[in-house]
Amino acid sequence: MDLRKELEEVIRTRGLAMRTEEAEKLAGYVGRMPTPLEFHLFDTMWSEHCSYKSSRTTLRLLPTQGPLVVLGPGEDAGIVSFAEWEGNEWCLVVAHESHNHPSQLLPVEGAATGIGGIVRDVYCMGARVTGSLDLLRFGDPAGPSGERCRSICRGVIEGIWKYGNALGVPNLGGDTRFHPGYDDNCLVNVVALGFVRRDRIVHSYAPPEAHGEQYVLILTGKPTDDTGFGGATFASSDLEDDSRKGAVQVADPFLKRVLSEANAAVLDHLFEKGVSFGFKDLGAGGIACVTSEMAAHGGLGIVVDLDSVPVSIGGLPPEVVACAETQERYGLAVPLRVAREVMDIYNVDYELPRLFPGAGAFLIGRFTEETTYRVVQAGSEVACAPVESITEGIVYTREERPAPVIPVEPEERPCRPGEDLGRMLLSFDGASRRPIWSYYDSEVQGCTRFRPGEADACVTAPIPGCSAGLAVSGDGNPWYGELDPFLAGAHAVGEAVRNVVAVGAIPIAVTDCLNYGSPEDPEVFWQFGRGVRGIAMACGVLGLHEGGGPLPVVSGNVSFYNQSSAGGAIPPSPIVAVFGRMDDFTTATDISLKEPGNTILLVGPRRDELGGSLYYRECLGHRGGRVPGFDGGLERSMAEFVLECHRRGICRSVHDISEGGLLMAAAEMSMASRPDARRGMVLNRTDADPVYLYSETPGYLMEVPPEGLASMETVPDFVSVAGRVTGTFSIRSGGMEILLEPLLDEYRSLLERVVWREEGLR
Repeated sequence: MDLRKELEEVIRTRGLAMRTEEAEKLAGYVGRMPTPLEFHLFDTMWSEHCSYKSSRTTLRLLPTQGPLVVLGPGEDAGIVSFAEWEGNEWCLVVAHESHNHPSQLLPVEGAATGIGGIVRDVYCMGARVTGSLDLLRFGDPAGPSGERCRSICRGVIEGIWKYGNALGVPNLGGDTRFHPGYDDNCLVNVVALGFVRRDRIVHSYAPPEAHGEQYVLILTGKPTDDTGFGGATFASSDLEDDSRKGAVQVADPFLKRVLSEANAAVLDHLFEKGVSFGFKDLGAGGIACVTSEMAAHGGLGIVVDLDSVPVSIGGLPPEVVACAETQERYGLAVPLRVAREVMDIYNVDYELPRLFPGAGAFLIGRFTEETTYRVVQAGSEVACAPVESITEGIVYTREERPAPVIPVEPEERPCRPGEDLGRMLLSFDGASRRPIWSYYDSEVQGCTRFRPGEADACVTAPIPGCSAGLAVSGDGNPWYGELDPFLAGAHAVGEAVRNVVAVGAIPIAVTDCLNYGSPEDPEVFWQFGRGVRGIAMACGVLGLHEGGGPLPVVSGNVSFYNQSSAGGAIPPSPIVAVFGRMDDFTTATDISLKEPGNTILLVGPRRDELGGSLYYRECLGHRGGRVPGFDGGLERSMAEFVLECHRRGICRSVHDISEGGLLMAAAEMSMASRPDARRGMVLNRTDADPVYLYSETPGYLMEVPPEGLASMETVPDFVSVAGRVTGTFSIRSGGMEILLEPLLDEYRSLLERVVWREEGLR
């Protein structure tokens, strides 16, 4: 049998995802038939999930640098400068990942380990984790696959709240959408954020000092088992059936919490001793990934001894020990002279072996000047390859072909504001997310100013004693994605920016998660490229921070192969999170209407572009075709105007106009008012115009005092008086009054009734 056929046989019998050409390249690197461990090692590290082999070139289009950027994409998390406090520069640390395939197969475990992994990414930079967000996409709860979709939704929410609440990290909300395109492939995108002093930032590689002194690799956390074996390649292939459940990891939030405290003690100890070190979590690829990356990015080699790795299952083959993705594990690169001190903190001071059977800190490898990656077991070498060959991966130039979309607008657009608003408010995409957020602990650390749903963005005061506030929001619209992938990317950034601006914060950073079908499909890869270009364009014009320049994308993830084996890909789903800063968190503005008689300003024109709108979908049963355009100059000018109103102190409430248009925004502002002081709105327009009421052209509704505009020298022509606040719980528009009280309870409970109690399915 020739080498090519031997390689093909190994790929088939071991269920590897690599192509035959990739296996031939691997054989060339090692100069022989690869060992089983080498096959699995390269299958993991060259996977789409780890190597970005299809997306790497396209991602270079994104702006990643700026005056506030301390660390852009490339390590476990991105870092931007945030605030000066008590003589120290404090930095915001952010990370954004996906856990889509695991959550579709095992929703509770998949979502929980998604939160666990993203939190570890932030911890590893030396930061204190102060929040998480989840950006979720589920199938149609009332469609043909509704029972499965509802079960997945319940399981994902359970996994998130059980893990996050036990960990003591506040959930700051996020974004949840429903679309039949996710029936067979849900999306679970997760964000974590934290804060670290700039002089205490930790890097995820062996430091330069390892070239002049013997450094070793310490593995700490749970003992290795077989969970998650093949997880990275699982995330880089089509989703098929339940046969891959073993590739999903199992989380342990209570061990994670103690590990986090032990990690902080170790980092403090090393900083106090003036020791240079590296710190990295074990995620995709497990031990093989963390050891090869820490060595390669430090310009070193490494020898890993699998006999020193604690395992909870006897007889595991070397490829499983090296590549399993057992949760709650970290790797540290430290000088040999302090290794015992480090291990004693974990094993003696924090008693990890008592906390969990087999847990602890163990010395499993040593770094070498020779840039070779070697793994030994029982005195034999089970893997040997140039370390750069593992981490540099491979790059593909994929074919692109525009995906055909035939834009068709409805022939008639009847406008019945009362009936239309009811349909939109009581739809799966329009209903309150309170049934989801109610499971989350959003206030556990005591720094949350606005909880999920109270404002367009969640606001926290993350640095004890410091007035600087952080605002964060996440967005992405699949209905736009299937009509215009470029505008979907642009609007994902635009809406998240508007949400942050609405509370009074200046956007300073972006993270993204780019969710698509197979990159091997030219139409899908074209959609991906258009989405990235849309994000890049929007970031290029919305840099409002001090120092100027684009809004930087500092962390992110690409998730391909979001499709079933039958070939049904998800709608193009670029999902972003935007982070903003404000000098005084107490000045943040929510969406609830305040005082009768106050003026309602409309910021932004209404245009005839309702394609993909909630009104078309829920009221006309139509998708449409003309998605709202993205006017970057206007978006920037509107944001600057709203921020100026915040600076002048005239904002009483602010809400961006997006899904459902102006009428939906007005209703949400009214329903957010206090139960003992219900408020409503009267709109000045007397005609029932679907463009004015339902267009999702970007904009804002802003409540200001009657004399508010008098303090402004000039008012831009895109600002108009839309109406005023009333003391009645209703919206008056087009000569009719829409009472909100009859809609309120169902608006708030729809998802609970349908998804959790399975009542009223249509």
